[in-house]
Amino acid sequence: MEIHDVSDELEIKVKKYQRGEGADLESLKDKKLKGQLANKEDLFKKSANAAAKAEKWLMQTEEGRLEPDGLEKTWRFSQQSIANEVDVASRKNQFDLVLPDLGPYTLDYTSSGRYMVSAGRKGHLTIIDLHTLKPIKDMQVRETVRDVVFLHNEFFFAAAQKKYTYIYNRAGTELHCLKEHGAVLKLQFLKNHFLLSSINKFGHLHYQDITTGQMIGNYRSGLGRSDVLQLNPYNSVLTSGHSGGTVSMWKPTTPAPLVKMLCHRGPVTAIAFHPNGHLMATAGMDKKLKIWDLRKYEAIQTLPGLAKSLDFSQKGMLATSTGSFVQVLAASDSQEYSRYMIHTMAKGYQVNKVLFRPYEDVLGIGHSNGLSSILIPGSGEPNFDSWVANPYETSKQRREKEVRVLLDKLPPESIMLDPTQIGNLRNTKKKEKPKQHEIEAEKAAAIVAAKNVPLKKKTKGRSKPSKVTRKKQEGIELAKRSFVEQNKEDGVMKKKQKRTTDASELPVALQPFVSRKTT
Repeated sequence: MEIHDVSDELEIKVKKYQRGEGADLESLKDKKLKGQLANKEDLFKKSANAAAKAEKWLMQTEEGRLEPDGLEKTWRFSQQSIANEVDVASRKNQFDLVLPDLGPYTLDYTSSGRYMVSAGRKGHLTIIDLHTLKPIKDMQVRETVRDVVFLHNEFFFAAAQKKYTYIYNRAGTELHCLKEHGAVLKLQFLKNHFLLSSINKFGHLHYQDITTGQMIGNYRSGLGRSDVLQLNPYNSVLTSGHSGGTVSMWKPTTPAPLVKMLCHRGPVTAIAFHPNGHLMATAGMDKKLKIWDLRKYEAIQTLPGLAKSLDFSQKGMLATSTGSFVQVLAASDSQEYSRYMIHTMAKGYQVNKVLFRPYEDVLGIGHSNGLSSILIPGSGEPNFDSWVANPYETSKQRREKEVRVLLDKLPPESIMLDPTQIGNLRNTKKKEKPKQHEIEAEKAAAIVAAKNVPLKKKTKGRSKPSKVTRKKQEGIELAKRSFVEQNKEDGVMKKKQKRTTDASELPVALQPFVSRKTT
């Protein structure tokens, strides 16, 4: 019995690593193709078996979620009750930083989730190591800061200040002043392309390459002021929300939006994208929260409520905020989002931004009185890939990764709605040959047009009826000649195709000796 149980367990693991159904080899007549596909199928089976056997050596941490008993509801669990049940390391992630004089605050995490940068509207910038909960740099720029974002690692970040956008290093030293961006309201960084994008108070969208300093794109949205800008992590397409309820999707090499869709009957207040790139959540002043399927551009779910900030977690949970109220939605078995957890801030706190921390079950909240961090069980990816994002990387690993990602930097032209099309050949549309009756009708129309061509009247006997008739006849012959030449070209092409076919039927060794002369 134990042997059968082990074999059944192995079969279940193998199915998880298989690449779909195998090819139907019996229906193939080509022996060469059949052999090639059979070898590939054997290779796929071997790789699936090897992956299943090696699974026990991999990280087996699974995400945990709140599981209610009986009539209990998950959204009734408070942060205090969760903190009493978790370990000490997880309890450290639950904190409140009260900074009442410098808010409201916005925040951003590195891709590994270890570092957090926060910015207060009144000029307070801070970088915090979340493993030790110690500030790395704390500074005051003494002017308005509207947004902040990390660049490719924790050593550089960009801040959208009152007039211009500035880039600082980890020590707080100003490295660059980006005057071309203007008074920026929102920043986004495209890590695979090393592009810093922004939208300013005049509705101008900018893309700047931070490795060369070149301005890749500078476009007018034409839809007025907007402070809603979000990046789709799947295809690196930027999406902006506007006061007319429209959502526009942009790429850096096109001045016009790729997609423009009407999502709400009022101004758009927030946008968020699922990590798989196929779902988009939008919120508007019409007090509706909509979930969109971007493969069909249709709203698959509409929920009531107003949201100022939205964010998807790595596991697909959706955080929303309005006023001092934070709500987390999770997808059920029917793929519809419903209430999972709620959290109410202290009275008077106005939430400015919510953001899930990568690889942790943590939701960061920036509000009018500082920063908060709450626990959301099951929201983060439990197993990290150290090649992509390593929270424990050393300085040597960081330097090697920086060189590697610079070498793998993608050009701006690679940004498109469907990135799977990269590397495919464009389908060439074959010209449809006109049918015989269409050719005859076109020929007759050309002859009639040649007959009715008005001739200029000339003197000294040059307009005799015989000469006029001869000129008209020459026009008719010229019109017929074009159709005759076209038929000759088609005949030559058919002969060439026939000769090529005959040559391809010969053995490879004899094909170079086939006569190239036209018969």
